[in-house]
Amino acid sequence: MQNIKTEPNIGNRFVAGLVDYFIIFGFTIFTIYTIGEPNNEGGYSLNGAPALIPIIVWFLMTVGIEIGLGATIGNSLVRLKAIPLNEENRKLTFGESFKRHLLDPIDMFFFGAVGIITIKNTENNQRVGDLWAKTIVVSNKSLTQ
Repeated sequence: MQNIKTEPNIGNRFVAGLVDYFIIFGFTIFTIYTIGEPNNEGGYSLNGAPALIPIIVWFLMTVGIEIGLGATIGNSLVRLKAIPLNEENRKLTFGESFKRHLLDPIDMFFFGAVGIITIKNTENNQRVGDLWAKTIVVSNKSLTQ
């Protein structure tokens, strides 16, 4: 076990989340307008099996990429990595990654205020999803020192 110093990295974490969810929401909107059906409100809806497409894309873009490559696209771009709280430099397990991202809506509530407040007020700079999953987010630089 290493002694890895965590830092808030608020700016980088915000950019990482923005990149990841820009891709996810962009794909979702594209999917809705491409294969969705007109609804009574003048918009489009996904019904039946196609309604699962955005959920599958979310899952693949967050959990799938994080456990497969070690970081989401956004985290990779800003050189951050989520690791277990015990500071073992390894890819997260399915359960750890799933827990982290399942609580993304809470962490992103009110333009990320919940996540920012939690990161700034926890010993290991963890957001709500990290607290539940027992993970921390560190810079790649701190892993090589």
